[in-house]
Amino acid sequence: MPVPFRFPAFATNALAAAVLAGCATGPQASPDDPLEPMNRAIFTVNDKLDQYVATPVAKGYRAVTPEPVRTAVSNFYSNLADIGNFANNLLQGKGVAAAESFMRVAMNSVLGIGGLIDIATPAGLPKRSQDFGLTLGTWGVPSGPYLVLPVFGPSSFRDGAGLYVNFWFDPATYAEPAVRNSLYGMNVVDVRTNLLGATDLLRLAALDRYAFVRDAYLQRRRYLLGESTALPDYGDDEDTGEPTVSPAPTAPGATPAPVQPQAPR
Repeated sequence: MPVPFRFPAFATNALAAAVLAGCATGPQASPDDPLEPMNRAIFTVNDKLDQYVATPVAKGYRAVTPEPVRTAVSNFYSNLADIGNFANNLLQGKGVAAAESFMRVAMNSVLGIGGLIDIATPAGLPKRSQDFGLTLGTWGVPSGPYLVLPVFGPSSFRDGAGLYVNFWFDPATYAEPAVRNSLYGMNVVDVRTNLLGATDLLRLAALDRYAFVRDAYLQRRRYLLGESTALPDYGDDEDTGEPTVSPAPTAPGATPAPVQPQAPR
């Protein structure tokens, strides 16, 4: 669950650790994942942190916070994210998408009470989610090996480096430390709460969750860069960045479990 966090030297440390790690071998090794042993170890640690810390906090937040308040919080962070979306669409030469992202920020910030209400989407301005990893890919920078980052989760050498720039696109970065840290912490809780339904389905659907998440991440990133014509039915939507997870397989005649709708990000 990738989220803004203040670790300025993190990308350098992660790359150094990757170089020192052993490479995956054997007939089942993926050419996109030469660092699989290290990645699986980090994935396991992340999963335990999620299971015993992030998920209980998210479920508690969902239980005690009314849905309209949770929606307003999600809208607020979505509005902040549109500032980075504007910058990255502009850097990629996507003039229309950049203009739409700029108009979304202006409309939601003024008419939507600081972004608490999403006015732009009903008005016909779709969300154009981008990040600096995709910007680097648009400029021709190869993704490099798949990389699982502590706390941040699925990434690659290119996308991991892009996280540092994304950090500076986040307006919360420039707030006072106490305010900034509170905003970051609330963002983590908000994102994790919105993904509770998706991760429940992931645990039911995937026999090897590590491989499932890796393949979903890589296929989605290739699709967003126009390197693949097929978008998996899990991951994020091309324009909105919303999780769209297919339900777990059910027996013939059984009623499939519903997929919980996700709040805007």
